[in-house]
Amino acid sequence: RRLKFDSRLAHHPLGRFSGAEVLPRSTPLGALGVPGSLRVRISPPGSDARKTAQVRFPPRPLPEVILVSMDLGLNNSVIVVTGGGAGIGQAISRACLDEGATVVVLSRASDNVKNFLAEMLNRRRKCDFVEAHLEDTSQCERAIEYVRSRYGNMLGLVNNAGANDGVGLENGSPERFVESLKHNLLHYYTLAHYALPMLKASRGSIVNISSKVALTGQGGTSAYAAAKGAQLALTREWAAELAPFGVRANAVLPAEVMTPLYRRWISTRENPQQAIEEITRRIPLGHRFTEAAEIAAMTVFLLSPTQSGHTTGQQIVVDGGYTHLDRALT
Repeated sequence: RRLKFDSRLAHHPLGRFSGAEVLPRSTPLGALGVPGSLRVRISPPGSDARKTAQVRFPPRPLPEVILVSMDLGLNNSVIVVTGGGAGIGQAISRACLDEGATVVVLSRASDNVKNFLAEMLNRRRKCDFVEAHLEDTSQCERAIEYVRSRYGNMLGLVNNAGANDGVGLENGSPERFVESLKHNLLHYYTLAHYALPMLKASRGSIVNISSKVALTGQGGTSAYAAAKGAQLALTREWAAELAPFGVRANAVLPAEVMTPLYRRWISTRENPQQAIEEITRRIPLGHRFTEAAEIAAMTVFLLSPTQSGHTTGQQIVVDGGYTHLDRALT
């Protein structure tokens, strides 16, 4: 291709020139801080002759490298995380706290939750707790009212609490199915409903933690699959309904993450270690489980008003390619 050279800067024994054609085997490396050269065909001033010349140039100093951290805009914000004291929820709480947010954990007071809260208290982290049985809509309403009266605002709601309870088609019942939906789905809607005035005021964000089961099924877990699929539908519906108010809604879908609940489930297998090895072999990227912190990293990014402020209605699968890539890769 043709380059324009500034005649005040381009010097060669053949004379000054203001145009050149770059030839093969040029090594334009000066911008990288090492010497380089251009093989060019030039026309000296006042001559129609075409000469081939090697134009050498010294290295330029490398620019100063400045490491810049990404500001997620969560500092001093209030984020509510259901099930935020254990497993994936705890990882999300930690990630939000690391960004300077105040986290309000809504959950039952299990030993894992108590230990996490004690750790946060000792570290003087801004972590609050409301004990709530989230299947009870009145307790959900009371929890959100606490956040409103205590803090006056909310930037983000992370709907995370739930468990795969194994209520299947053959081994379940209509009553158990409905009860499972109360534990895995109803509070997603209830909390978003009561939090909506604060989310509108802050132009905030909802992140629903779903599961790959919503996309693939699993077998023997109809109620959980129904809840997780409904969470994806609600994510899209809320993104549509709330877009005029600047409120975003997105979903994160984990697959194989070694949480306390997952470990409890895998321990029921005849050979837990063999089961773990079989699962990891099927995960294309790294043949390993996804870390809870990796789910949390995606979640806090989606909560960010500065870095994902134009992202809504998305279903993001964080699973090392487990759900979507061809199993032949494994």
